[in-house]
Amino acid sequence: MSPESEADHTGEAALPGTLPEALRAELVEFRRDLHMHPELGNQEFRTTAAIKARLEKAGLQPRVLTSGTGLVCDIGEWDGERPILALRADIDALPIPDTKSECPYRSTVPDRAHACGHDVHTTVVLGAGLVLADLLRRGQLSRPVRLVFQPAEEVLPGGAADAIECGVLEGVGRILAVHCDPKVDAGKVGLRHGPITSACDRLEIALDGPGGHTARPHLTTDLVTAVARVVTDVPAIVARRTDARSGLSVTWGRIESGHAPNVIPQHAELSGTVRCLDLDTWRQAPDLVVAAIDEIANLHRAKSEINYVRGVPPVVNDPSAADLLRDAMIARRGAESVDGTEQSLGGEDFSWYLEHVPGAMARLGVRTPGDRIGRDLHQGDFDVDESAIKVGVELFTAAALLDTDA
Repeated sequence: MSPESEADHTGEAALPGTLPEALRAELVEFRRDLHMHPELGNQEFRTTAAIKARLEKAGLQPRVLTSGTGLVCDIGEWDGERPILALRADIDALPIPDTKSECPYRSTVPDRAHACGHDVHTTVVLGAGLVLADLLRRGQLSRPVRLVFQPAEEVLPGGAADAIECGVLEGVGRILAVHCDPKVDAGKVGLRHGPITSACDRLEIALDGPGGHTARPHLTTDLVTAVARVVTDVPAIVARRTDARSGLSVTWGRIESGHAPNVIPQHAELSGTVRCLDLDTWRQAPDLVVAAIDEIANLHRAKSEINYVRGVPPVVNDPSAADLLRDAMIARRGAESVDGTEQSLGGEDFSWYLEHVPGAMARLGVRTPGDRIGRDLHQGDFDVDESAIKVGVELFTAAALLDTDA
């Protein structure tokens, strides 16, 4: 690893645990291999095997989770007393096509892509583990660190709950994570105290009626009108029954009904998401949303069947853990490398860990400085500036060295 006498961005002696060039290049290739072979939630067998093999090559003893994908690996032995610092990565991909046309490492799997940066998250935690293992051998790591490679983040209610059931938080005092942010330049991170993401639930609705002729809508249930009113009125009703500051939002993504222009259908389906900025309002959301749907359906004499799928609460950053990430980033790259960030309406199942232990998530900048193309998350052309891998690794290693939480 780099010599301790190397100067950091503050002019003081640098922390150990920077990323050697040979390992940096290897990690870039590792990330590209994952990018070429994306796997959906709970199907990440190749990904799990690749992570396991690299950790074992370093002399570590990773343990595959009982679900068959994902794994956990300790750097050092837990003494049963002082809390462990955990670093979490999610390893699954999305069911969308990779549309990058001239990228040598584009996905080789049809309709599958690492379009949310989980390949980067995985590579960052792997790299941090390898660097920390070397520090442990040198006697420079004073406490154990746990690596958590979690499956199925994209599958509600998220693979974090299963990982927790597998015992990944046993002995953990706090947990840290990063998430790629294509709106932040590589070399920087975004941080905030308190909520950084939002709650996200899934909503699936079926409406039924007797059907009939469009010439006589008064003799039946005008199901298409009923669906249209659910789409427009339910979000409005919910918005008026909650504090506007809670940000409770119902947004639709799918509507299906009917087959002919002169036939009133018997069945309609619609689905969407419920998002919320506030934890307390999120806990009330199912009752509020279901009541609003029933009101509109009854008004139009439609029978409703509602499947409200509980997703994830907001990620609420613990101030102390967020400050640890801030201090680690400043130690590596100076105060200008840390920006504030807003709370997003995106959901993240890292929140489930924070229901049990304090922790924080940082937004890892992955935009090439000066690039204004605007590749966003969950789009088929998503890609990253791979210099962010080194930034993420060194952020985590510095956090592990600076963590004094006991």
